[in-house]
Amino acid sequence: MSSHQVPTLLLALALISLLAFGAGAVARRLRQPPVIGEVLVGILLGPTLFNGLISDTLFPTDIRPILTALATIGVVLFMFTVGTELNAGLLRGRRMVAGTVAAGSIAVPFGLGALLAVYLFPRHPTDSKLGFVLFMGAAMSVTAFPVLARILIDRGLSRTWLGSVALACAAIDDVLAWTLLAVVVAVAGAGAGSVWVLLFVPYVLAMFLVVRPLVARLLAERTEGGPPRPAALVITLVGLLLSAAFTDWIGLHFIFGAFLFGVVMPRSVLPEQGLTALVSERITHLNSMLLLPIFFVVAGLKVDLSTMDVGDAIELGLILTVAVGGKFVGAFAAARLSGVAPRPAGALAVLMNTRGLTELIILAVGLELGMLDGQLYSSMVVMALVTTAMAGPLLQLLYPMPSGRDTAPPHAPDLEPAGTPAR
Repeated sequence: MSSHQVPTLLLALALISLLAFGAGAVARRLRQPPVIGEVLVGILLGPTLFNGLISDTLFPTDIRPILTALATIGVVLFMFTVGTELNAGLLRGRRMVAGTVAAGSIAVPFGLGALLAVYLFPRHPTDSKLGFVLFMGAAMSVTAFPVLARILIDRGLSRTWLGSVALACAAIDDVLAWTLLAVVVAVAGAGAGSVWVLLFVPYVLAMFLVVRPLVARLLAERTEGGPPRPAALVITLVGLLLSAAFTDWIGLHFIFGAFLFGVVMPRSVLPEQGLTALVSERITHLNSMLLLPIFFVVAGLKVDLSTMDVGDAIELGLILTVAVGGKFVGAFAAARLSGVAPRPAGALAVLMNTRGLTELIILAVGLELGMLDGQLYSSMVVMALVTTAMAGPLLQLLYPMPSGRDTAPPHAPDLEPAGTPAR
């Protein structure tokens, strides 16, 4: 890094952090997830306005590789926290309805997305038609677990029947979506070569059978009456980075290694004020204040809506129709088949449409693999923003309820009978 790049980079980082914080605050005032405002800032700083004059002035090309590297670290840390938030306990007593709704909210949008990909392929050809079709199906199937959880908490629904089932569905949805994306990456033949991808299965087994108990033992070592030793955090970070590097080396993307390391982190070793606080305070805070906003800007610099023509607008309409309709129909139909009343089923279907940052990460992977060109990437980013922004207002419209009204008693079954009035 040359001497003139240092002040330019530092000023760019300060600006990114400040703008992201302000945009997130505005989004919260509008009862939207902060990610909406942060992504919009990234897009507005990109080539969409003034033919890229703003981005070229604020983020010269010589510092963009550095921003991309920092954004990569932010995504690695984010995927790790997503993995740590997955909890099999969410399924307790709700396996039937959660599994059915998750399956419906994946299968229907995946099928419709694959059909749409066949239609779009002549206008957006790639080296692998199968990879493109599978990628579009996977991209339409995503539900953002972290954003959904934030919406439920903000609306006082996280401890209700609806919130519990929605979180369980989103957890299953996340695992299935990342599995589908792993297949897409393998089909696309990215990375070191398809032969090495075969190492992923034994690697997963080793992570659960060897790494998990080893990390549990290390994290269990504490100072008397105090938090985990500082070495425990270092070991966690080292393991996370090595896991991400390994999956990238074998031909999958680094996000899978980061996500998997988060999944295998032991939940029982440290109580609520142990591992959860450790991850939240020492990783998530810095990541959300600086590294992830850098990712939003880097993603926004690749979005150009100024060149959209009539054909692109039609494609965007089709993408939105498939994304919103596929998720809603799949989740709603599955919920009704499980015996859920119409209004709670509609609320579940709306929540499953939340895509957020998870979708942006998948789109970034697709752009990197050559599955998306610039215009299709831009349209998919718009879809991610629209589907995330509409979740809160539609939830209030379909399921307006004060906090605590839908809390199921301990003996309650894991679904609301169809005859139960919506509350």
